[in-house]
Amino acid sequence: MLIRQEYELTEEKILSPYASYSSQSKGRMFSEPQCQVRTCFQRDKDRIIYSKAFRRLKHKTQVFISPEGDHYRTRLTHTLEVSQIARTIARSLKLNEDLTEAIALGHDLGHTPFGHAGEKVLNDICPFGFKHNEQSLRVVEVIEGVNGLNLTWEVRDGIKNHTGDTIPETLEGQIIRYADRIAYINHDIDDAIRGEIISEDSLPKECVKVLGKTSSKRINNMIINIIKESKNSNIIKMDREFQEATNQMREFMFKNVYIGSKAKEEVKAKNIIKELYSYLKNKPEYLPKEVERKLEDSSIDRVVCDYIAGMTDRYAVKKFHEIFIPESWH
Repeated sequence: MLIRQEYELTEEKILSPYASYSSQSKGRMFSEPQCQVRTCFQRDKDRIIYSKAFRRLKHKTQVFISPEGDHYRTRLTHTLEVSQIARTIARSLKLNEDLTEAIALGHDLGHTPFGHAGEKVLNDICPFGFKHNEQSLRVVEVIEGVNGLNLTWEVRDGIKNHTGDTIPETLEGQIIRYADRIAYINHDIDDAIRGEIISEDSLPKECVKVLGKTSSKRINNMIINIIKESKNSNIIKMDREFQEATNQMREFMFKNVYIGSKAKEEVKAKNIIKELYSYLKNKPEYLPKEVERKLEDSSIDRVVCDYIAGMTDRYAVKKFHEIFIPESWH
């Protein structure tokens, strides 16, 4: 018996009947031989970690654009925190931890430079709109590798539906929707306090009373509440009190941190993306050759959108500087 088959049998023995078993996956877009050692979900996790898009997350904004301090979160550290929270919940509910981790690691691969400011401006200027969860799916299905990463259906479903109105079909995917929100609300509070955008005393008192006073206590309490409410159930959920407090804290962050705060530099970030998009759309010869070749199969808007969405913050600034800032005469 192969090691992979031993894993698959172990899953069927120890996981909840509501879990996604790797042996029962709906499969990949393109058929391929199975690994002798890893289950299909373990293999997906590895493919995401080794992708170029995953490596670029370390230089993409979470909230603060180009922060001077070393301890502010990036899109990569956010992804790792989501993964850790999600794995804890999955393990406690006896769900598939490998599937949960794969979705968590891939959920933000399509995020733009400059965080949600970049996402908003691309959504405004692209004729087909832009949503980072849909772009994350496009990264793993089309952009990475030769024909994408060829991930399993369950992982792709979780990535696409980690935000928005459609709920993932697997409980593992549903976990990511909560883990993502738990992570970004709490680590963004931590960063915003460190950056003196808000103070601990300014947090909504009723939310703090329910969720906890510190980030670590809030994360722990929110995880425990989800585990308690979701145990032996076919849905992942919080109780009403915790859900309402979480929603209120999120609204507070949007009002005081995410939109228009001094840490965002939103106008400058949006202008960089707007100008790059307009310039490259009208002068595709300035695209890298490997990107320009994609015009044989895709529209100019699609190619330029994919190219800009894949940029890190510093690469976007560098390209803007190369194109629009005159160099000194030597």
